[in-house]
Amino acid sequence: MATADRSASGQQADIPFVLMRGGTSKAVFLRQGDLPSDRQERDRVILSLFGSPDPRQVDGLGGADILTSKLAIIGPPSRADADLDYTFAQVSVSEPVVDYDINCGNISAAVGPYAVDEGLVPAVEPLTTVRIHNTNTGRILVAELPVAGGAAAVEGDFAIDGVPGTGAPVRLDWAATAGGATGALLPTGRVTDLLELPGLGRSVETSIVDIGNLSVFFRAEAAGMAGTEGPSDLTAEALEAAVAVKEAAAALLGLPAGGLVPVPVAVAEPAAYRSYATGATVSAGELDLLARVVGGRPPVLHKAFPGTVGVCTAVAAAIPGTVVALAARRTGGDAFVIGHPSGLLPVWARVRAAAGGWEVEQAAYARTARRLAEGHAFVRRSVWPA
Repeated sequence: MATADRSASGQQADIPFVLMRGGTSKAVFLRQGDLPSDRQERDRVILSLFGSPDPRQVDGLGGADILTSKLAIIGPPSRADADLDYTFAQVSVSEPVVDYDINCGNISAAVGPYAVDEGLVPAVEPLTTVRIHNTNTGRILVAELPVAGGAAAVEGDFAIDGVPGTGAPVRLDWAATAGGATGALLPTGRVTDLLELPGLGRSVETSIVDIGNLSVFFRAEAAGMAGTEGPSDLTAEALEAAVAVKEAAAALLGLPAGGLVPVPVAVAEPAAYRSYATGATVSAGELDLLARVVGGRPPVLHKAFPGTVGVCTAVAAAIPGTVVALAARRTGGDAFVIGHPSGLLPVWARVRAAAGGWEVEQAAYARTARRLAEGHAFVRRSVWPA
């Protein structure tokens, strides 16, 4: 639990933390019991801990980027079929807001290694399976990770675009998360929906799919995009269009305006582009689909690709007639390969027709993860007087 005796002045409370990299993101990991139970008090402590709002987050642990201003809260399982509870929080860099209406597939990959190293689950060699209850969606995701010497393995030959070097692969299957936000894989019951965008004076054909993270897909050209853009290439007009699509989809689903979901995803047929991470050219023949994600506060083009949106994209591609399926051009490999700003994301997805709809049999990908630091973070008593 947080205490007061680590500060020489006695004017700060300390919170034990672990900093983990998961995939192409980083997050602060905290125990549920080390945070206030009251939602407003908790968010106030989290914002102070991260140094938000501030573009540099200089007075906190935040990394001043949407991919590194993330939090994982770990607690005991509230379901009998889970090993632990995991709550993801996206901490805004520029606004005093903590969002819980979205999950992060990259950070989810770090939950299993964290659980093994913290002794929350037994370490079973050579592979340990961790059943994770994601409280954001109320669904179970399954992580399978290599273990050596009683700890999560770090070294390995698995590489992911957007992260230097190689590591041990953590495999995540999200098949059981279908309908986590809305109750249905296809929330509207249709493979496509025509959304009216009054502010832009036009309509856009979309596909809304709910697995991993609820997402709304649209053709890149509908937003004036090519689909090959990097983070600095997105025009103000394209950004406005992507946000307008998100808000129209949220209104159709009866979701609050201004949230992070549905995640807007622009898709296009494969084409060559330059990787933001390495500067190397990614050829059209290496991928099945171009995809670009807009999100965050304020909304920006992501530098990489969220794993949760990756499984949603691959599942959408497997359903005939969706915007994604119509844009995809399969290379013939066993994985569906998404071309994102930093490189490629392979996802294994399989669906079957069932009872007038679709059932997801597989929605999996692999990431690397490792523990970066651990210690105590300090929060002013004026923020958390209790």
